[in-house]
Amino acid sequence: MDLADRPVAPEPYGQLPPVPSFTLTSTDVTDGETLAERFTAAGGSTSPQLTWSGFPDGTRGFLVSCFDPDAPTPAGFWHWTVANLPLGTTELPTGAGSPDGTHLPDGAVQLRNDGGSVGYTGAAPPAGDRAHRYVLAVHALDVDHLDLDGDASPTKAAFLALFHTLGRATLTPTFQA
Repeated sequence: MDLADRPVAPEPYGQLPPVPSFTLTSTDVTDGETLAERFTAAGGSTSPQLTWSGFPDGTRGFLVSCFDPDAPTPAGFWHWTVANLPLGTTELPTGAGSPDGTHLPDGAVQLRNDGGSVGYTGAAPPAGDRAHRYVLAVHALDVDHLDLDGDASPTKAAFLALFHTLGRATLTPTFQA
């Protein structure tokens, strides 16, 4: 079977309990459009700028993630997860996902991506595969922090966040090698 002939994975949040949406924008990426080279693994794995607004009342903190549901694995591929972003954080600058976390607010925790490194790892779909979706999500939480440290998996973060998510905003650029 050719990789491009695989079934299309479902939208990752479509099967979870519905929550209100809010606004997520970026000066670097556009929903449904192709990622620029610098946001890919080959181009340096720079995380895109993100800004969010209109999140639900009662929000106390945020979790930001980037997930590729189209990766040829049974569980997709987590490219980036940042937990414990304080309520006053409504923007992450370009490059905030650097391994040293220099551009993240105090208390934020970056988890290891599915490639095994800390921080954002750029798009790198297999050559010849169809375009992959990179779902950037901001989860508005009813807690100011999740019980996570840098050794926690992105899947654990997603699981814990599920029980505290008041709203979610997504932006989904694509990339094909």
